[in-house]
Amino acid sequence: MIFNNKSILITGGTGSLGKALTKYILSAHSDIKRLVIFSRDEQKQFQMAQEYPEDKYPQLRFFIGDVRDEQRLIRAFKGVDYVIHAAAMKHVPIAEYNPDECIKTNVNGAQNVINACFQTDVKRVVALSTDKACAPINLYGATKLTSDKLFVAANNIKGDNPIVFSVVRYGNVMGSNGSVIPFFINKRKEGKLPITDPNMTRFNISLQGGVDMVIHALENAWGGEIFIPKIPSYRITDVATAIAPDCKHEIVGIRPGEKVHEEMITPSDSFYTYDLDKYYTILPATHKWKLDDFKSHFGAKLVNPGFAYNSGDNTEWETVESLRKLITEHVDSSFKA
Repeated sequence: MIFNNKSILITGGTGSLGKALTKYILSAHSDIKRLVIFSRDEQKQFQMAQEYPEDKYPQLRFFIGDVRDEQRLIRAFKGVDYVIHAAAMKHVPIAEYNPDECIKTNVNGAQNVINACFQTDVKRVVALSTDKACAPINLYGATKLTSDKLFVAANNIKGDNPIVFSVVRYGNVMGSNGSVIPFFINKRKEGKLPITDPNMTRFNISLQGGVDMVIHALENAWGGEIFIPKIPSYRITDVATAIAPDCKHEIVGIRPGEKVHEEMITPSDSFYTYDLDKYYTILPATHKWKLDDFKSHFGAKLVNPGFAYNSGDNTEWETVESLRKLITEHVDSSFKA
């Protein structure tokens, strides 16, 4: 198995996806050598350590550090086989107000991770992206697009180093910190829900779906791919109805830097985008492996020219009923509309 006697490090490991990855890896891959949670929030690390006591999870380690600090990353990466880069500043309005801070973490931090990998013995790296990196209209998206480009290009400058860098890109993770569903659940007691735009749509993926994508990339990437899941969309008004059918909807307008529909593949990407059945992948324009070998190995099929993938034109949709079921399963087991 890919994790047998391996050491894994997760930057931003105390975030929603980091915790979901930790839970999955410790339960499904007890044969790992070490799992390192790298983050800068000591309180979150302390709380997470209470959930995973050392006597039951001796392979788990906690490492205080910031991706802005390259030397700290180098020390943390020593002896690590796989790195999952999940650390980021992700709140759009905060990034707009504090652009330099966002760049330091999302762009400089990404390059620091790459540099630290080259100076240690890391073998595989998966970086987390976002739909907002696709045709970005806000600073957060622009920094994540830059991050994606850095990780993809890292495969071109590795020389004879066998390390493999890849990226996974997806939209809203259901129930993650700061996402709309827990926000609506909390707001419904006020009797009205703020709706930015009644036409707004979003892709929907569960935390486990996000975990599965990361594991898929770790196991299957050849170097430079951006993996994108085939997932359903939902209408923001259906989410509001599913959570609070009796609440009034207050139209408050789109926030600065926000899109009505999420995009994950643009028509310009179509010339490099391949259908891998469960996922799409955007391949790098230049790569060190043979395209024909890749297509044969994965049964990859080039999408039609001009193909685009956005939440508004999706063919698969969540309903009010399916959303309620998913909220109970993935967000709050005690949820009742």
